Amino acid sequence: MIVTLDNIDTLAWEKMDGLLPAIVQCSATGAILMQGYMNQEALQKTLEINKATFFSRSKNRLWTKGETSDNFLMVKQVLADCDQDSILISAVPRGPACHLGVRSCFPEEKLTQQNFLSQLEQVVEQRKGASPDESYTAQLMAKGLNKVAQKVGEEGVEVALAAVAETKEDLLGECADLFFHTLVLLQHKDIALSEVMAVLQERHTKQ
Repeated sequence: MIVTLDNIDTLAWEKMDGLLPAIVQCSATGAILMQGYMNQEALQKTLEINKATFFSRSKNRLWTKGETSDNFLMVKQVLADCDQDSILISAVPRGPACHLGVRSCFPEEKLTQQNFLSQLEQVVEQRKGASPDESYTAQLMAKGLNKVAQKVGEEGVEVALAAVAETKEDLLGECADLFFHTLVLLQHKDIALSEVMAVLQERHTKQ
């Protein structure tokens, strides 16, 4: 169930004395970032300000993740499970989610290969405004849209040639190059990978 301000009351607050576990998931990669607890007031504030807000059992008060560090969790969607006694939050992390300064409170978690593409997209975005001396990505971006688009075209041709006349390893390498440079092009045009995925999903439903 999608949780809104209109249906908060329907959740099973009585099961755990007014507290429900809340798991935060990165909206881009699907990675689990952290887990906390929410009472009804915390969930209401989360939905009102679109920043993950929890109830601190140790401090006995509400706290918005990032209120002291600015590492907010910008909420995209809130779901309740089938028993309505657990909350799943899809969010965009603005910095490390863990108080130890790392990406996730579950640092051993490994992303799937598919979700790694979204993680790579975030790296490309971070380097978008960096100095050309800092990375190849920043250097390519600094050359402008025409150069980035040209690079994607070159990589597309190299993929086709590798498929016809080269080894599997060569083809894999060229495909990786094409995926990477396509991400760079999308970032240059301020287009999110999720927008491309939405087009693919729409096409899939029409088949």
